[in-house]
Amino acid sequence: MKDLHTRHKAVLPDWLALYYGEPIELTHGEGRHVWDAQGRRYLDFFGGILTTMTAHALPEVTKAVAEQAGRIIHSSTLYLNRPMVELAERVAALSGIPDARVFFTTSGTEANDAALLLATAHRGSNQILAMRNSYHGRSFSAVGITGNRSWSPTSLSPLQTLYVHGGVRTRGPYAALSDAEFTEACVADLRDMLGQTRGVAALIAEPIQGVGGFTSPPDGLYAAFREVLKEHGALWIADEVQTGWGRTGDHFWGWQAHARSGPPDLLTFAKGIGNGMSIGGVVGRAEVMNCLDANSISTFGGSPVTMAAGLANLTYLLEHDLQGNARRVGGLLIERLRAICAQLPGVREVRGRGLMIGVELVRPGTDEAHPEAAAAVLEAAREGGLLIGKGGGHSTSVLRIAPPLTLTVAEAEEGAAILERALREV
Repeated sequence: MKDLHTRHKAVLPDWLALYYGEPIELTHGEGRHVWDAQGRRYLDFFGGILTTMTAHALPEVTKAVAEQAGRIIHSSTLYLNRPMVELAERVAALSGIPDARVFFTTSGTEANDAALLLATAHRGSNQILAMRNSYHGRSFSAVGITGNRSWSPTSLSPLQTLYVHGGVRTRGPYAALSDAEFTEACVADLRDMLGQTRGVAALIAEPIQGVGGFTSPPDGLYAAFREVLKEHGALWIADEVQTGWGRTGDHFWGWQAHARSGPPDLLTFAKGIGNGMSIGGVVGRAEVMNCLDANSISTFGGSPVTMAAGLANLTYLLEHDLQGNARRVGGLLIERLRAICAQLPGVREVRGRGLMIGVELVRPGTDEAHPEAAAAVLEAAREGGLLIGKGGGHSTSVLRIAPPLTLTVAEAEEGAAILERALREV
């Protein structure tokens, strides 16, 4: 393992982060478990950053990939592609967007990049509104609209970005307000900002901020934002890379918690739909999706193999009501973690929805973020046989819990027990 780590450092950039003081190599997985190169088994509560959505080595997906690979692996979008059309039809129908069109990419970053291109071209403006504490990817344009300093290495950008209040409910200048007052204050802030701009193209927002520590506004905030945006002709882009496909339990898409004003103009997706295969995409109103007046293709977006995987994975998710499982098992897990953490002075908040749960750590007796504790809990949980993630706003002090959506009640209890031991130890 040390030899592989040495080789990794010799050929890969320093900023390519690795978890753990002694990084581990994952060699195989099954269901909700993975194994490292030493043969040690772990309960996986992070799923490759919310990407292994159904299960590791799901037979239906591996079979679909193998069968498609045996026929043809690649063709590009220059040729008709039956699996791509079939998956696009299903995504369009599920999106809730009338007369929708779908464009497939290879990642969530590229999906957000495509949405920004479409919105700015449609509106003839390079002005974008984004949320404070947000994360939208690692490309030049996506970094330029990311409101989380930890993940934004440059201030240079092809876009003019203005950051709006509202993504973090329990911190910031409006934290002490009621939900209704919070929404009212954030809408007033948005309205004031739009009054000082010229032709904003779009607002891009994660319904639940992922890298930002699984924070979210009160339900309905983005619906209220949408009504103001419409007054100015601006679009709403819902970044559903982490919240989509039923992970939140209550809804299939995160935007549906803000559904009063209807679906977004553009919706980006990735991660879970491929269950580990590289699929991303953007779905939106035909008027916006068709606005480009230059040629465009995708070499790898919508490849036959990844589309076959996406179709099999989506079919499994819907037929087994994994959204309902996320709601039921996730609800039990959140309540179990809240009961555990109520006794621990170093835990500020347990928050989340479905199987998308954040545990925010602070220095006991203060509201000050405690990234060292989060790193220590991450290590202790791994030592106990549990893999989790971490994130947060100004520092990585939030434990991120997002298991595959097939998680059982017994596995939820097992994971909670391991995490309790790790939290108490730290």
